[in-house]
Amino acid sequence: MRRHLLLTATSLTAAVLILSGCGDAGSSGTEAPAASASGAGCAPVAGDKLVVLDDDKKLQNTDNVLPAINAKSSSPELIAALDKVSAALDTPKLIELNKAVDVDRKSSKAAAQEFATANNVTAGITKGKGGALTVGSADFAENATLGELYAIAATAAGYTVKTQTIGNRELYEPALEKGDIDVVPEYAATLAGFLNGKVNGEKAADPSSPDLDKTVAALTELGQKSGLVFGKPSTAQDQNAFAVTQAFADKNGVKSLSDLAAKCSGSATVLGGPAECPQRPKCQAGLVSTYNFQAGKFTSLDAGGPLTKTGLKQGTVSVGLVFSSDAALAAG
Repeated sequence: MRRHLLLTATSLTAAVLILSGCGDAGSSGTEAPAASASGAGCAPVAGDKLVVLDDDKKLQNTDNVLPAINAKSSSPELIAALDKVSAALDTPKLIELNKAVDVDRKSSKAAAQEFATANNVTAGITKGKGGALTVGSADFAENATLGELYAIAATAAGYTVKTQTIGNRELYEPALEKGDIDVVPEYAATLAGFLNGKVNGEKAADPSSPDLDKTVAALTELGQKSGLVFGKPSTAQDQNAFAVTQAFADKNGVKSLSDLAAKCSGSATVLGGPAECPQRPKCQAGLVSTYNFQAGKFTSLDAGGPLTKTGLKQGTVSVGLVFSSDAALAAG
Protein backbone atom coordinates (compact mmCIF):
# COMPACT_ATOMS: atom_id res chain seq x y z
CA MET A 1 0.00 0.00 0.00
CA ARG A 2 1.16 3.49 -0.79
CA ARG A 3 -0.08 6.58 1.02
CA HIS A 4 -1.31 8.49 -2.00
CA LEU A 5 -4.41 10.28 -2.79
CA LEU A 6 -4.46 9.56 -6.48
CA LEU A 7 -5.35 12.58 -6.37
CA THR A 8 -6.72 14.53 -3.54
CA ALA A 9 -9.61 13.25 -1.54
CA THR A 10 -11.67 16.15 -0.36
CA SER A 11 -13.17 14.23 2.52
CA LEU A 12 -12.55 11.48 5.02
CA THR A 13 -15.53 9.63 3.63
CA ALA A 14 -14.07 9.64 0.14
CA ALA A 15 -10.74 8.48 1.48
CA VAL A 16 -12.30 5.57 3.36
CA LEU A 17 -14.30 4.47 0.36
CA ILE A 18 -11.30 4.41 -1.91
CA LEU A 19 -8.99 2.86 0.65
CA SER A 20 -11.44 0.04 1.17
CA GLY A 21 -11.09 -0.78 -2.51
CA CYS A 22 -7.40 -0.48 -3.23
CA GLY A 23 -5.39 0.98 -0.38
CA ASP A 24 -5.00 4.47 -1.82
CA ALA A 25 -7.05 7.55 -1.15
CA GLY A 26 -8.24 9.28 -4.30
CA SER A 27 -9.30 12.69 -5.45
CA SER A 28 -12.60 13.97 -6.55
CA GLY A 29 -13.21 14.78 -10.17
CA THR A 30 -16.03 13.46 -12.25
CA GLU A 31 -15.67 14.55 -15.82
CA ALA A 32 -13.14 13.25 -18.28
CA PRO A 33 -11.07 15.75 -20.27
CA ALA A 34 -11.57 16.34 -23.94
CA ALA A 35 -9.98 13.57 -25.98
CA SER A 36 -9.08 15.52 -29.10
CA ALA A 37 -5.42 15.52 -30.07
CA SER A 38 -4.88 16.96 -33.50
CA GLY A 39 -1.07 17.05 -33.61
CA ALA A 40 1.34 14.29 -34.59
CA GLY A 41 2.37 13.65 -31.01
CA CYS A 42 5.34 11.65 -29.77
CA ALA A 43 5.31 7.88 -29.99
CA PRO A 44 6.65 5.84 -27.04
CA VAL A 45 10.41 5.22 -26.94
CA ALA A 46 11.64 2.18 -25.02
CA GLY A 47 14.49 2.54 -22.53
CA ASP A 48 15.73 1.34 -19.17
CA LYS A 49 16.08 4.72 -17.44
CA LEU A 50 13.05 6.73 -16.33
CA VAL A 51 13.03 10.47 -15.66
CA VAL A 52 10.34 12.66 -14.11
CA LEU A 53 9.19 15.67 -16.11
CA ASP A 54 9.30 18.95 -14.18
CA ASP A 55 5.87 20.05 -12.99
CA ASP A 56 6.70 23.63 -13.88
CA LYS A 57 3.14 24.96 -13.49
CA LYS A 58 2.61 23.21 -10.14
CA LEU A 59 -0.23 20.85 -10.96
CA GLN A 60 0.52 18.65 -7.95
CA ASN A 61 0.18 19.74 -4.34
CA THR A 62 3.03 19.84 -1.85
CA ASP A 63 3.33 16.35 -0.38
CA ASN A 64 6.55 17.06 1.48
CA VAL A 65 7.65 14.62 4.17
CA LEU A 66 7.34 15.95 7.72
CA PRO A 67 6.99 14.55 11.25
CA ALA A 68 3.52 14.53 12.82
CA ILE A 69 3.66 14.44 16.62
CA ASN A 70 1.10 13.98 19.38
CA ALA A 71 1.01 17.38 21.10
CA LYS A 72 1.25 15.92 24.59
CA SER A 73 4.29 13.86 23.60
CA SER A 74 6.04 16.81 22.01
CA SER A 75 9.02 18.66 23.43
CA PRO A 76 11.41 21.22 21.96
CA GLU A 77 14.20 18.61 22.04
CA LEU A 78 12.10 16.02 20.20
CA ILE A 79 11.00 18.45 17.50
CA ALA A 80 14.57 19.68 17.03
CA ALA A 81 15.80 16.08 16.66
CA LEU A 82 13.12 15.21 14.09
CA ASP A 83 13.88 18.42 12.23
CA LYS A 84 17.42 17.12 11.75
CA VAL A 85 15.94 14.32 9.64
CA SER A 86 13.94 16.83 7.59
CA ALA A 87 17.05 18.94 7.02
CA ALA A 88 18.93 15.92 5.69
CA LEU A 89 16.21 14.73 3.30
CA ASP A 90 15.52 15.76 -0.26
CA THR A 91 13.75 13.90 -3.06
CA PRO A 92 16.90 12.37 -4.65
CA LYS A 93 17.98 11.07 -1.23
CA LEU A 94 14.51 9.68 -0.59
CA ILE A 95 14.69 7.88 -3.94
CA GLU A 96 18.02 6.37 -2.92
CA LEU A 97 16.58 5.32 0.45
CA ASN A 98 13.76 3.57 -1.35
CA LYS A 99 16.22 1.92 -3.71
CA ALA A 100 18.20 0.58 -0.75
CA VAL A 101 15.09 -1.22 0.48
CA ASP A 102 13.10 -1.98 -2.68
CA VAL A 103 15.96 -2.87 -5.02
CA ASP A 104 19.00 -3.63 -2.87
CA ARG A 105 16.80 -5.55 -0.40
CA LYS A 106 18.14 -3.98 2.78
CA SER A 107 15.89 -3.72 5.80
CA SER A 108 14.30 -0.35 6.55
CA LYS A 109 16.30 -0.23 9.79
CA ALA A 110 19.62 -0.90 8.04
CA ALA A 111 18.90 1.61 5.27
CA ALA A 112 17.94 4.27 7.82
CA GLN A 113 21.08 3.69 9.89
CA GLU A 114 23.32 3.98 6.83
CA PHE A 115 21.56 7.20 5.84
CA ALA A 116 21.80 8.66 9.34
CA THR A 117 25.52 7.91 9.50
CA ALA A 118 26.27 9.25 6.02
CA ASN A 119 24.31 12.44 6.63
CA ASN A 120 25.35 13.11 10.26
CA VAL A 121 21.71 13.14 11.32
CA THR A 122 22.44 12.80 15.04
CA ALA A 123 25.25 15.38 15.18
CA GLY A 124 24.41 18.22 17.54
CA ILE A 125 21.13 16.77 18.82
CA THR A 126 20.40 17.94 22.37
CA LYS A 127 19.14 15.42 24.90
CA GLY A 128 15.97 16.32 26.75
CA LYS A 129 14.06 14.63 29.55
CA GLY A 130 13.59 11.51 27.42
CA GLY A 131 11.07 8.81 28.25
CA ALA A 132 9.33 6.10 26.26
CA LEU A 133 8.35 6.98 22.70
CA THR A 134 6.58 5.01 19.97
CA VAL A 135 7.21 5.91 16.34
CA GLY A 136 4.47 4.55 14.12
CA SER A 137 4.42 4.14 10.37
CA ALA A 138 2.15 3.15 7.54
CA ASP A 139 2.61 -0.30 6.07
CA PHE A 140 4.73 0.51 3.03
CA ALA A 141 8.50 0.47 2.88
CA GLU A 142 9.22 4.17 2.43
CA ASN A 143 7.18 5.17 5.47
CA ALA A 144 8.71 2.41 7.58
CA THR A 145 12.20 3.60 6.64
CA LEU A 146 11.33 7.18 7.52
CA GLY A 147 9.98 5.90 10.84
CA GLU A 148 13.32 4.22 11.53
CA LEU A 149 15.08 7.51 10.78
CA TYR A 150 12.84 9.32 13.24
CA ALA A 151 13.60 6.62 15.81
CA ILE A 152 17.35 7.17 15.39
CA ALA A 153 16.99 10.92 15.87
CA ALA A 154 14.67 10.53 18.87
CA THR A 155 17.04 8.04 20.49
CA ALA A 156 19.84 10.60 20.16
CA ALA A 157 17.55 13.08 21.95
CA GLY A 158 17.39 10.74 24.96
CA TYR A 159 14.20 8.81 24.28
CA THR A 160 13.71 5.06 24.61
CA VAL A 161 12.13 4.34 21.24
CA LYS A 162 10.19 1.51 19.71
CA THR A 163 8.85 1.44 16.15
CA GLN A 164 5.51 0.04 15.10
CA THR A 165 4.05 -0.52 11.64
CA ILE A 166 0.30 0.04 11.86
CA GLY A 167 -1.46 0.23 8.51
CA ASN A 168 -3.23 2.98 6.64
CA ARG A 169 -3.94 6.51 7.76
CA GLU A 170 -7.44 5.63 8.93
CA LEU A 171 -5.79 3.40 11.54
CA TYR A 172 -2.66 5.26 12.58
CA GLU A 173 -3.92 8.86 12.64
CA PRO A 174 -6.53 8.25 15.38
CA ALA A 175 -3.85 6.34 17.32
CA LEU A 176 -1.58 9.38 17.01
CA GLU A 177 -4.32 11.71 18.27
CA LYS A 178 -4.98 9.43 21.27
CA GLY A 179 -1.29 9.13 22.12
CA ASP A 180 -1.15 5.39 21.50
CA ILE A 181 1.72 6.33 19.21
CA ASP A 182 3.74 9.52 19.49
CA VAL A 183 5.29 10.27 16.09
CA VAL A 184 4.50 9.33 12.48
CA PRO A 185 6.20 10.30 9.19
CA GLU A 186 3.59 12.16 7.17
CA TYR A 187 3.02 13.95 3.87
CA ALA A 188 1.87 17.54 4.16
CA ALA A 189 -0.81 17.94 1.49
CA THR A 190 -2.33 14.51 1.94
CA LEU A 191 -2.57 14.84 5.72
CA ALA A 192 -4.04 18.34 5.41
CA GLY A 193 -6.80 16.97 3.19
CA PHE A 194 -7.40 14.05 5.53
CA LEU A 195 -7.64 16.17 8.69
CA ASN A 196 -9.78 18.72 6.90
CA GLY A 197 -12.36 16.04 6.18
CA LYS A 198 -12.44 15.06 9.83
CA VAL A 199 -12.51 18.58 11.24
CA ASN A 200 -14.60 20.47 8.69
CA GLY A 201 -16.65 17.79 6.99
CA GLU A 202 -16.61 16.00 3.69
CA LYS A 203 -17.74 18.99 1.65
CA ALA A 204 -15.03 21.33 2.92
CA ALA A 205 -12.68 22.75 0.28
CA ASP A 206 -9.27 21.08 0.05
CA PRO A 207 -6.87 23.20 2.16
CA SER A 208 -3.67 21.96 0.51
CA SER A 209 -1.85 24.00 -2.09
CA PRO A 210 1.06 23.89 -4.54
CA ASP A 211 2.56 26.51 -2.16
CA LEU A 212 4.26 24.63 0.69
CA ASP A 213 3.95 27.48 3.17
CA LYS A 214 0.19 27.67 2.60
CA THR A 215 -0.17 23.90 2.93
CA VAL A 216 1.80 23.83 6.19
CA ALA A 217 -0.14 26.80 7.58
CA ALA A 218 -3.42 25.01 6.89
CA LEU A 219 -2.04 21.78 8.32
CA THR A 220 -0.83 23.53 11.48
CA GLU A 221 -4.28 25.02 12.09
CA LEU A 222 -5.97 21.66 11.56
CA GLY A 223 -3.41 20.02 13.84
CA GLN A 224 -4.28 22.42 16.65
CA LYS A 225 -7.86 21.13 16.47
CA SER A 226 -6.68 17.51 16.44
CA GLY A 227 -4.05 17.50 19.17
CA LEU A 228 -1.15 17.31 16.72
CA VAL A 229 1.95 19.38 16.10
CA PHE A 230 4.44 19.15 13.25
CA GLY A 231 8.14 19.47 12.69
CA LYS A 232 9.64 21.29 9.74
CA PRO A 233 8.84 19.85 6.31
CA SER A 234 11.71 18.40 4.33
CA THR A 235 12.21 19.21 0.67
CA ALA A 236 11.65 15.50 -0.05
CA GLN A 237 8.35 14.86 -1.80
CA ASP A 238 6.46 11.67 -2.50
CA GLN A 239 3.67 12.73 -4.78
CA ASN A 240 2.19 12.07 -8.17
CA ALA A 241 4.56 12.73 -11.05
CA PHE A 242 4.76 11.99 -14.76
CA ALA A 243 7.72 10.07 -16.15
CA VAL A 244 9.12 9.24 -19.56
CA THR A 245 12.14 7.24 -20.57
CA GLN A 246 15.39 9.13 -20.87
CA ALA A 247 15.45 8.04 -24.52
CA PHE A 248 12.02 9.61 -25.07
CA ALA A 249 13.12 12.84 -23.36
CA ASP A 250 16.30 13.03 -25.43
CA LYS A 251 14.58 12.26 -28.73
CA ASN A 252 11.80 14.80 -28.25
CA GLY A 253 13.66 17.46 -26.25
CA VAL A 254 11.31 17.43 -23.28
CA LYS A 255 12.25 18.20 -19.68
CA SER A 256 9.01 19.60 -18.31
CA LEU A 257 5.28 19.06 -18.60
CA SER A 258 5.09 22.33 -20.52
CA ASP A 259 7.57 20.86 -23.02
CA LEU A 260 5.48 17.72 -23.25
CA ALA A 261 2.32 19.69 -23.96
CA ALA A 262 3.97 21.93 -26.53
CA LYS A 263 5.89 19.24 -28.40
CA CYS A 264 3.98 16.01 -27.86
CA SER A 265 0.27 16.75 -27.80
CA GLY A 266 -1.09 14.60 -30.59
CA SER A 267 -2.26 11.26 -31.86
CA ALA A 268 0.96 9.26 -31.39
CA THR A 269 1.31 10.09 -27.69
CA VAL A 270 0.13 7.40 -25.26
CA LEU A 271 -0.57 8.28 -21.63
CA GLY A 272 -0.51 5.42 -19.11
CA GLY A 273 -1.94 5.33 -15.60
CA PRO A 274 -4.71 3.98 -13.39
CA ALA A 275 -8.22 3.54 -14.77
CA GLU A 276 -9.49 6.65 -12.99
CA CYS A 277 -6.71 8.89 -14.38
CA PRO A 278 -8.77 10.51 -17.19
CA GLN A 279 -11.23 11.93 -14.65
CA ARG A 280 -8.78 12.93 -11.93
CA PRO A 281 -7.71 16.56 -11.44
CA LYS A 282 -4.15 15.51 -10.55
CA CYS A 283 -3.86 13.11 -13.49
CA GLN A 284 -5.06 13.42 -17.11
CA ALA A 285 -7.77 15.97 -16.38
CA GLY A 286 -5.16 18.16 -14.69
CA LEU A 287 -2.72 17.79 -17.56
CA VAL A 288 -5.44 19.09 -19.86
CA SER A 289 -6.61 21.97 -17.65
CA THR A 290 -3.19 23.11 -16.41
CA TYR A 291 -0.95 22.36 -19.40
CA ASN A 292 -3.37 21.92 -22.31
CA PHE A 293 -1.73 18.55 -22.93
CA GLN A 294 -3.69 16.27 -25.24
CA ALA A 295 -2.74 12.61 -25.44
CA GLY A 296 -3.76 10.65 -28.50
CA LYS A 297 -4.58 7.60 -26.40
CA PHE A 298 -4.94 6.60 -22.77
CA THR A 299 -3.92 3.11 -21.63
CA SER A 300 -5.32 1.86 -18.32
CA LEU A 301 -2.48 0.38 -16.26
CA ASP A 302 -1.90 1.05 -12.53
CA ALA A 303 -1.13 3.84 -10.07
CA GLY A 304 2.62 4.25 -10.33
CA GLY A 305 3.12 0.51 -10.20
CA PRO A 306 4.91 -2.17 -12.23
CA LEU A 307 2.49 -2.08 -15.15
CA THR A 308 3.08 1.61 -15.80
CA LYS A 309 6.84 1.40 -15.34
CA THR A 310 7.05 -1.66 -17.58
CA GLY A 311 4.93 0.06 -20.22
CA LEU A 312 7.33 3.00 -20.24
CA LYS A 313 10.45 0.85 -20.41
CA GLN A 314 9.06 -1.45 -23.10
CA GLY A 315 7.83 1.43 -25.22
CA THR A 316 4.08 0.88 -25.09
CA VAL A 317 3.31 4.21 -23.37
CA SER A 318 4.92 7.60 -23.95
CA VAL A 319 4.34 9.10 -20.50
CA GLY A 320 3.08 7.49 -17.31
CA LEU A 321 1.94 8.38 -13.82
CA VAL A 322 4.53 7.42 -11.19
CA PHE A 323 5.43 8.51 -7.66
CA SER A 324 8.17 11.10 -7.39
CA SER A 325 10.25 9.10 -4.88
CA ASP A 326 10.01 5.73 -6.63
CA ALA A 327 13.17 3.63 -6.48
CA ALA A 328 12.88 3.13 -10.24
CA LEU A 329 13.95 6.76 -10.63
CA ALA A 330 17.31 6.19 -8.94
CA ALA A 331 20.30 7.48 -10.87
CA GLY A 332 22.60 4.95 -12.48
